[in-house]
Amino acid sequence: MAVYLDDKRLVKQLLAGDDRAFERLFEENFARLYRFALVRLSDDPDAAREVAQIALTRAIQNLHKYRAESALFTWLCAICRNATSDWLAQQGRYREHIVLVEDFPEVAAAVDSLQVPEQMSPENHYRRVELMRLIQVALDRLPPRYGDVLEWKYIEGYSIKEISAKLDCGDEATQSLLARAKRAFSEVYATLSGGLDLQLNELSQS
Repeated sequence: MAVYLDDKRLVKQLLAGDDRAFERLFEENFARLYRFALVRLSDDPDAAREVAQIALTRAIQNLHKYRAESALFTWLCAICRNATSDWLAQQGRYREHIVLVEDFPEVAAAVDSLQVPEQMSPENHYRRVELMRLIQVALDRLPPRYGDVLEWKYIEGYSIKEISAKLDCGDEATQSLLARAKRAFSEVYATLSGGLDLQLNELSQS
């Protein structure tokens, strides 16, 4: 199991109350957490800023739980994901926007086919919202290592070489891992979307 030594040292410094370590934590992660939250909050910058702040605050309060078994930013993203869900629940809002991974054309096509701003039927609106929700559920259900590479590649925009360095492996191994992660996503999404089709058929017949 990989241990992220640099992140582990940083957390140790944070727990010791090192002011420079706190500055580094903020400088290296706030903007990235902001972008991570932004795509989950319908591009609402004020909400994303608030959620990123909440996530960092929670992380600082729970630093003692970090075991360096995943990258610190990956750990922060998990906290930010929960903070986003909590914020939406508190605001009484339903998540209707989600990151679409460009390498999944069947997913993008499914959502794009429902982009009918005017005269959208209630059934199509419901299907569009549910499809986008299911994409996020599928991403969240992936094994951590698969989720990591997809987040890094398609949300954070890291290159294959940068991801290889983070994983401490070769570019070919990274490409292979990314390909497996994509297939796993497609399989999970297909299962979830199949359940949605069944639910919609039942609704239409009721």
